[in-house]
Amino acid sequence: LRQFKRQVILFILGVCVCQSRGETLRYSLAEEMERDSFVANIAKDLGVSPSQLAARKARVVSEGNEQLFRLNQNTGVLTAKEPLDREEICPQSETCTLFFKIFFENPLQLIRGEVEVRDVNDNSPVFLEKEMVLEIPETASPGSRFPLVRARDKDVGSNGLQNYTLESNAHFSIALGKRKDGGKYAELVLERQLDREEQRELNLLLTATDGGSPPRSGTTHVRIVVVDANDNIPVFGREVYEVRVPENSPPEQLVVRVAAADADEGSNGKVRYAFTQTTEEYGQLFELNPDTGEIRVVGILDFEEAKMHKMVVKATDGGGLSSHCKVQVEVLDVNDNAPEIALTSLTASIPEDAPPRTVVALFSVRDRDAGDNGRTECAIDGDLPFSLTPAFDNYYELRTNAALDRERTAEYNISITATDWGTRRLSARESIFVQISDVNDNPPQFTQEIYTMSVTENNGPMLRIGSVNATDADAGKNARVSYALVRQEGKEQPVSFVSVNEETGTVQALRPLDYEEVRALEVTVRAADGGSPPLSAQAVLRVVVRDENDNAPVVLHPSRDSLATAGELVPRWAREGYLVARVVAVDADAGQNAWLSYELAKATEPGLFRVGLHSGEVRTARAVAERDAPRQRLVVLVRDRGQPPRSATATLGIALVDGFSDVFLQLSQATAGRWQQQPQAAEEDMLTTRLVAALDCVSSLFLLSVLAFSAAKVCKGRPRARLSPPSARYYADGDFVADGVDVASTGTVSLTERYETCLSSGPGRSQFCFLRPVLPSPKSSPEEESSQDSQRSLPAL
Repeated sequence: LRQFKRQVILFILGVCVCQSRGETLRYSLAEEMERDSFVANIAKDLGVSPSQLAARKARVVSEGNEQLFRLNQNTGVLTAKEPLDREEICPQSETCTLFFKIFFENPLQLIRGEVEVRDVNDNSPVFLEKEMVLEIPETASPGSRFPLVRARDKDVGSNGLQNYTLESNAHFSIALGKRKDGGKYAELVLERQLDREEQRELNLLLTATDGGSPPRSGTTHVRIVVVDANDNIPVFGREVYEVRVPENSPPEQLVVRVAAADADEGSNGKVRYAFTQTTEEYGQLFELNPDTGEIRVVGILDFEEAKMHKMVVKATDGGGLSSHCKVQVEVLDVNDNAPEIALTSLTASIPEDAPPRTVVALFSVRDRDAGDNGRTECAIDGDLPFSLTPAFDNYYELRTNAALDRERTAEYNISITATDWGTRRLSARESIFVQISDVNDNPPQFTQEIYTMSVTENNGPMLRIGSVNATDADAGKNARVSYALVRQEGKEQPVSFVSVNEETGTVQALRPLDYEEVRALEVTVRAADGGSPPLSAQAVLRVVVRDENDNAPVVLHPSRDSLATAGELVPRWAREGYLVARVVAVDADAGQNAWLSYELAKATEPGLFRVGLHSGEVRTARAVAERDAPRQRLVVLVRDRGQPPRSATATLGIALVDGFSDVFLQLSQATAGRWQQQPQAAEEDMLTTRLVAALDCVSSLFLLSVLAFSAAKVCKGRPRARLSPPSARYYADGDFVADGVDVASTGTVSLTERYETCLSSGPGRSQFCFLRPVLPSPKSSPEEESSQDSQRSLPAL
């Protein structure tokens, strides 16, 4: 069933489409009808009821953007929405047809329609000109025809233009013609000869009529001017006009006025003037007024180009008759041309050592004016080492008149002024550019006499440390400076340390420098130019090597070879501040890299000793106690102030003793320790040990005797005097400096108890040498001991 309905709908649509293609409704309507004028009854013509129109949603659609018609769905009447103007809708067209479509929905149907707009005679013929003027010569023959301006009518057909009529007169009639497009035109026909002396002008009325009912018409006036016959020629007052004009005459200045008279009247008596047989040049210089005959200047007159201008003027009347006259214009000279300087020869460049009177340039001066206006004189502007010399005719030579120096002035812009002798003097200026070529007359000049540069030691090879610079006032290759180091005979050649770049003057270190070996070096640098022969100059290059902390401190005292000694001896009764020893160290560096500080790194008894920060003196920090171990070992750290700092250590062996026997015991133990390191010599050294023991006994007895004698002296009532500090002669430098002390073991003999020992080992003999000891008083104050120890301290190295 659904498929059947679909087929029925498609059938109905097909029928509607076929109907819409086959039916066309045609109607007509007169133009200028009122709004909503009746056009047709669409429902009646289509055979449908008005209700069906509404049910099927019928509507009218006009072609184009503007909707001209309206369809009433209730009545089926088609009306015009606005009054229709055929001349506006279809201009210049015989027929005017408007197309529309009736569109139905449900089912779809489209019906085409046409409405022909009928013309109505609502426009009159119109002439474009209200008055038409015709000039007809009195010599025109009868039968001559003259076209008239046609009228326009917007209506068409019978309502359009149909006829022309002319007002009745004795001389003219009108004849009608038809154009190819069907339009009509009128011509004026001369019926009788005209006579200007009888009647100069005729005024006629021309009427155009259309074919409407009632007919409409339009009119225009035709004015006929009778033209006089030309029977007289113009006549000039003179055959030749001669005038003089200065060449600086401004534009529009009057040169001359020519005049010709004509006996005729009107246009035949009116004369017009024009140049004849003139070149284009005259037309650009002079202008002739065709009505007045005035000749005026319009261009620029130039006496130097043309001194005389000849022209022919023609006078022509309105009838074409003419006559001629001549005009001669003489141009008077005025000083309006400045001198002209023409360079004939020029030497572009001259050497700075050129002798005076050398010719630089040759030029000529010309002035196109005449008389004094053409006479000239030349001069050089400014104070320059050049002069002008007249050569021949109007030629001049430019020569040098002084010595030249390129370094002072490398080029000259010579301005030469040429002036004429006119009343109002004119001048011209020419610039001659002369370049001075260089001669090698200036040696190089260093910017400094002494170049001081610095480089840090241990530098890398080919390190740039600076540059030298020399300038040469010359130019080109004469100013091209090359650098080299000067080798001096008989001296150490420091050129093996540095080099200088030949072209740039860059100074480089050839190899690493060591501040400890070379602290500064000085070489001579020569700068030579590229001239022939070359000129040169010298400067001193001083290179200062900056120190780098590359050396650790070296301990001189105590030395590394003092393992066999017992070290420093300190009495048990030593008080606070007692000088034990001095650590002496040096640093090969300089500046703060060589500033040394001392500190106690390790000690058997940390609180017993202290070290001076800058002096390196080892002193007791407190009084020696009975509980302190008899053998003390100190490690002193020596550090410099470099970045990063470097350091070394010194080891001191200290023996705390009560007397000489303890000293001998300490020496024996030190010697025994050394024998243990040499078992192969034990048998030979046995005799030495026994001798040492015997000497020990003898020395002890001697010491006890001295002590007893001293005590007896004191007990006899004499006040005990303070012991004066030992004389400096007992402690000369080097008396107690050990031949070698191991930095890590024992030190030299203490300065408070000095002994000189001579121990020798060998297969045959051994010997021991003893000198008188110098012992301080056990009751001396710490201040005195400090003073004495400071006097006995070793000098710093």
